Amino acid sequence: MAAKRSSGPFFDASSFILNNLGFLAFLGGLALLYIGNAHYAEYNVRRIQYLEDEIKEKRWLFMSLESENMYNGLRSEVVENVREDGLRMHRGKPKKLEVRASEFRR
Repeated sequence: MAAKRSSGPFFDASSFILNNLGFLAFLGGLALLYIGNAHYAEYNVRRIQYLEDEIKEKRWLFMSLESENMYNGLRSEVVENVREDGLRMHRGKPKKLEVRASEFRR
């Protein structure tokens, strides 16, 4: 029996699909790559936003510690903090210590 050929305005969809099965598989693979790439891009955007928030937090911490360090390094603050240990500011000239060679031991 001869193969049945359709004639007329009707379209044979099953033979079209079977003839182009490789191309349809290629298109399906491209669709999967497209979807995977979109998910990966969204993941990267979320990760970047998380890291930006973390950087802002670390920058805030750094600036507050730097400000605290600058404040504690002021001369008036140092004098106030060491006063509890019995230390005080010397108002006169610094004293020069002289050591004779005979007093110096190695």
